[in-house]
Amino acid sequence: DPKQSFSDFSEHDRIFNFYGYQRFGSRRPVTHLVGKALVQRRFSDAITLMLSFTSEYDSEENTKIRKFMSDESNYSEALKILPHKMDLERTILQEMIQHGDPKLAFQKLPLSIRRLFVDAYSSFIFNLTVCKAFEYGEELFRPQDGDVCYDKNAKLGKYEMDPSQHLAIPMVGHSYFKKTRFDLHISKILQDEQVSPKDFFFKEMQEISAEGGFRTASILCTNFSIEKNTASFTLQRGSFATMVMREIMKPDDPLGAGF
Repeated sequence: DPKQSFSDFSEHDRIFNFYGYQRFGSRRPVTHLVGKALVQRRFSDAITLMLSFTSEYDSEENTKIRKFMSDESNYSEALKILPHKMDLERTILQEMIQHGDPKLAFQKLPLSIRRLFVDAYSSFIFNLTVCKAFEYGEELFRPQDGDVCYDKNAKLGKYEMDPSQHLAIPMVGHSYFKKTRFDLHISKILQDEQVSPKDFFFKEMQEISAEGGFRTASILCTNFSIEKNTASFTLQRGSFATMVMREIMKPDDPLGAGF
C-alpha cells in the first residue's frame, strides 16, 4: 500500500546526500558531460554537447533543433529558428559563426553557467563515489577513526568520537584531499574517467577552476514529520529535498514525479 509506506517512512536519517537530477539537467542530463569535456580540455566537444545533445525526455521540437545543430554547416540557419528560451545556445552559435573558436565561444557564457558545468562534473564524481563506497561495504552513516567530519557548527575536522559529527566525503577538485578511506574509490573513478584532480585547475580560465572540498555522506534531515500524506522537514544547506522525497515515495518514474 503506497499510502501506508508513505506515512510509515522513518529512515529520514539514513538517506545518502546525493546531488539530485537538477544538478545535471533533469530533462537533458548534459551539464556534467559538458563539465567533463571542459576538464579534459575538449572545448569543441563541450560546445557540441551544449548544442546538440538530445534526450528522450526533451520535447520533440527541441530534439529536432538540436539534431539540426549537430552539423556545423547549419549554424547560420539554426540561429534564425532558435527559440528565445535557448539563450545560451544562441550566444554559442553567434560566437561560433563569427570566430569558429569553441574556447572563445564558451567564454562568452555567463560566469555562473561556466562554473556550473565544472561543478556538475565534480558532483557527478561525488555521486559515483557514494555508490561505489556503498557497494564496497563502507560505513557511510557513522564516522570512524581517522574520518573527516562536519560538526554541529558545520566546522570541518577529524573525527573525535563526538556524536554530533557527521561523516564527510571529499569532493574532487584541484585541491583534492587524498588522505581518507574514500580515496580507494575516488582514484579508481578518476582513472576510469581519465581525469586527475589537477585537471580541475584551468590555467587559461582560472575563474572556472574547482578547488574541491567536502560534502556530508548522508543528508542531515531534522524536524521530520508526515501528516495526512504531507512531509515536512528541514535540511542542511546544499542538500536536495527532492532526494528525501524520492526515498519517501520511491516513484517508478522519478522525472515524471518531478524528482
